[in-house]
Amino acid sequence: MLHLKLPTDPRWVNMVEKNNIEEILVDHAYCEQKAATASMSIIVNYPELDDVVDTLMPIVAEEWEHFERVVKQLRKRGLSLGRMRKDEYVNAIVKFARKGGSRIDQLIDKLLVSALIEARSCERFKLLWKGLDDKELQDFYYELMISEAGHYVTFIDLARKFKSREEVDVRWQEFLKFEAELLKTLDVRGDRMH
Repeated sequence: MLHLKLPTDPRWVNMVEKNNIEEILVDHAYCEQKAATASMSIIVNYPELDDVVDTLMPIVAEEWEHFERVVKQLRKRGLSLGRMRKDEYVNAIVKFARKGGSRIDQLIDKLLVSALIEARSCERFKLLWKGLDDKELQDFYYELMISEAGHYVTFIDLARKFKSREEVDVRWQEFLKFEAELLKTLDVRGDRMH
């Protein structure tokens, strides 16, 4: 369903548990915050497109709720939010997006950036759901996996409202190929969501 070209290294979930769950929860919290901010930014930049505003408003709310839920998981464990860290993965994906061309081309790329990040997050949440020993976190990541899958589909479907399915699918394949090559260059780290 996700169509990712390269699966996450299976060692990742083991590294998460060994490296201390605090690190992944902190990184995850900021991922949710950035996801809400990214959707808000698209709304701000395309306020005249009712489909964009109406589709992304609930995603903003849901991503912020996810942020709050991750912070609650930290608090339950006596941990604090900590500082945001640089996300090499997301920064590279964002740089791959077109900066020129029409506003609609730029919108399509922003939506595909979000779709790709949601798809990879969904895949990683599935690994956490199946691989963690902590039952509460297993249930937590199962719920979030379902949500991220829905967001991924929503972003792709929204992009297809502004360009033909064929054009969006061609660009989506370019993103997927880029992301697979990117993953080959990044170290497998158990303290980062991506």
